[in-house]
Amino acid sequence: MAQPASITWFARHELGLAWRDWAAMMTGGRRTRGMVLGAILIVAALIMHLIAYGIVSSWLATGIGPDKPTLVMLTGGGLLFWSVMLSQALESVTRVYYARADLDLILSSPASAKRLFAVRTGAVALTTFAMACLLTSPLIDVLVLLDGPRWLAAFGVLGAISALSAAIAVAVTIALFHTVGAKRTRLIAQIIAAIVGAGFIIGIQAAAIIYYGKFSRFTLLQSSDVIKVTPDLTSFVWLPARAAMGDLSALLPVALLGFGALAAVIAVTASSYGHHAISTASVSHIRTERRPATRAFKSGSPKHVLRLKEWKLLQRDPWLLSQTLMQILYLAPPALMLWINYGEHSGAYVVVVPVLVMAAGQLAGGLAWLAISGEDAHDLVVTAPVSARMILTAKIEAVLTIIAIILLPLIALLALSSPQIALVTAVCALLSAGSATAIQLWFRVVARRAMFRRRQVASRAATLSEAFASIMWAGTGALWASSSWLALAPAILAILVLGFAKLISPRRD
Repeated sequence: MAQPASITWFARHELGLAWRDWAAMMTGGRRTRGMVLGAILIVAALIMHLIAYGIVSSWLATGIGPDKPTLVMLTGGGLLFWSVMLSQALESVTRVYYARADLDLILSSPASAKRLFAVRTGAVALTTFAMACLLTSPLIDVLVLLDGPRWLAAFGVLGAISALSAAIAVAVTIALFHTVGAKRTRLIAQIIAAIVGAGFIIGIQAAAIIYYGKFSRFTLLQSSDVIKVTPDLTSFVWLPARAAMGDLSALLPVALLGFGALAAVIAVTASSYGHHAISTASVSHIRTERRPATRAFKSGSPKHVLRLKEWKLLQRDPWLLSQTLMQILYLAPPALMLWINYGEHSGAYVVVVPVLVMAAGQLAGGLAWLAISGEDAHDLVVTAPVSARMILTAKIEAVLTIIAIILLPLIALLALSSPQIALVTAVCALLSAGSATAIQLWFRVVARRAMFRRRQVASRAATLSEAFASIMWAGTGALWASSSWLALAPAILAILVLGFAKLISPRRD
């Protein structure tokens, strides 16, 4: 047994909480779901390894060595992946301060807050590393199998950059506490996490569109122009790539940088953890003390008032803003492509159609869950002197209005050059958003908005149906924009998915 309040004791406590949180999110507390999830994970792992084999085998055929093209590809791909890791670390560190219900108990005990902070910061690095391994292990496993055990060093690089991500996330959060205060830190940190997660990927994709006119983030990394302007082979820029390829002399400084930065940040900021954690406890109370509105109250129809309520709730919630911001940011490359290729042949815009249609479905699914299921004042709304049909209609209109506001500028820009493709995009985006909203309506539950991150637990069937429907409508849009009769096939499949979702949805009076 570990001694109470020791590093080991706190580590066991954190691992237990992390395991319970993950199990609740993935299985909803049901054993049968856990068995199904295990089977799905095994099948998914096999499929990912087969895909990785197809990618790596063709790469190995040309030879993998410490040459510039290989180093540029590994470094560029690593930066893309690191941006996602840093985004996850920023969100995890924010939850350490704001979303834990045991801080009052632990900080009021004789346990050391510094030890607790060290363990929780280490837990952020560990969870970031676990997620990185989950996503990259198929590629690394296949490289080890086909090209030798030297690629096992890539796991060491992942551990080092996970530690560096956690260190940067803590430093950014502490800096926000000192500059903007506890009340605004959560909102700004979540927005930064969303921008970081999408920013680098969007940036390199935009560069590829500008210089090469192609909608691929890897086109720029493979170009001879970029390879020519990169540093020579002796530059320290290539240390992570060399380390991933098994160069132990390069792995050592990479590991020292990552783990050294984490240790330094913990040593410098651990003493302030208790102060900052306590300051977040009053944030919810501060947020309820709002100034009275300066505008006079104006009466309106019940449906209009309900729509205003939904828009106001979405505007006030920082967590929802950050989780939907990344999806909106991914619309930037299609907008840039429309701008760059304006006036050219309409075939250049076909690739934009499925992106916009998928974005409409994803945004509608999340917003529909918030409006229909994530109603904190459910008892108050259902007892109001308004019909249930009117309430649901107002919620759906509020969701679709937000989607329209986001997509209309892009569709209008598309219409200036290709009205036909703009019409196809608008129709398929409406069908995708409407399908996602209908599925959330059929599988609606009573939940709190704070459960938005775990909304998939409510029904795996709803989540999968929503994803498949959006994919099918995106395929319909792409083929329809290409004037292909094959567009009927994914459209029929999308309708079948909706019919199946309706069939298996819970019966309601």
